[in-house]
Amino acid sequence: MRATVIHGAGDVRLEEVPDPVLGGAREAVVRVVAACVCGSDLWRYRGIAPVDEPKRIGHEFVGIVEEVGADVVDIALGDFVIAPFSGSDGTCANCRNGVYTSCLHGFDWGGTDAEGRLIDAGQGERVRVPDADGTLFPVRDSFEDALIPGLLTLSDVMGTGHHAAISAGVGPGSTVAVVGDGAVGLCAIIAAKRLGATTIIAMSRHEARTALAREFGATHVVAERGDDGVRAVRALTGGIGADQVLECVGTKESMDQAIRSTRPGGMVGYVGVPAGGPELPIRRLFNTNVGVNGGVASVRGYMAELLPEVLSGAIRPGLVFDLELPLAEVAEAYAAMDERRATKVLLRP
Repeated sequence: MRATVIHGAGDVRLEEVPDPVLGGAREAVVRVVAACVCGSDLWRYRGIAPVDEPKRIGHEFVGIVEEVGADVVDIALGDFVIAPFSGSDGTCANCRNGVYTSCLHGFDWGGTDAEGRLIDAGQGERVRVPDADGTLFPVRDSFEDALIPGLLTLSDVMGTGHHAAISAGVGPGSTVAVVGDGAVGLCAIIAAKRLGATTIIAMSRHEARTALAREFGATHVVAERGDDGVRAVRALTGGIGADQVLECVGTKESMDQAIRSTRPGGMVGYVGVPAGGPELPIRRLFNTNVGVNGGVASVRGYMAELLPEVLSGAIRPGLVFDLELPLAEVAEAYAAMDERRATKVLLRP
């Protein structure tokens, strides 16, 4: 089969790799229907995260179950499934507490399992899934092909944006600012609106993304950054800052922007993968009673809540995909996102 392999900075290739083979009774094999490139994939593509040897890549996909092991009970042949960006057994103490990303027996796509076997990554034609029952989420309602992009967002960006809003405590009547206008930031706007925020400030200066932010529910847009950005947010919030600020980038500058844009006693919900040395200014947080909460999103735990709204069209996170390419053009998919010619790229095998 074909799968994406990253060899180093700027070097992504589609290569022939071995077909996946069931290796245990709890496993499944999924034929990928759609996958995508994530902003966090770009850290390796840009050389920020070093690539020491060629490695399979991709952690977001949806597909059809083609094989199941003898002990798989919740996933059946022919199921359409959503794969969260990390695997879990669904039974350990951390999974039972809802923190699937800290599963005691979890795994990463493109990594290795407990027996040292390679785990397939999502940007390919098929994927072997360890712990299929605990990892995969079946979609058994009928749906049109047009909803596949929205379903794919539940594997990462929609659940991650939702996690930012939940972590910050967004609720009815909230005033919210969102730092970051990538796919996660845009989905955070959807999340803030569905949780009841009445003022949503998108910090964006990209024309197409600004338009989508407004479509998703942003009531205001701030293009400025740094001190000017803080002043602009405060001008829209009675001079004090937003109740909640959702940090969806992961740099030192974005975290600083988020914290200084939050009102005294407010909360920052952060989901941006740390890259660039974010640091918490403890004295500022102490003096203002601003809280910081968040981290890696356990998207597996949010799927049951968000899936019905994607299927009904109540939310439309699939619109974050503004470019669709065949898997054969995966190198162009990475280049388009790296050069900000695309917000998020959907890949069809």
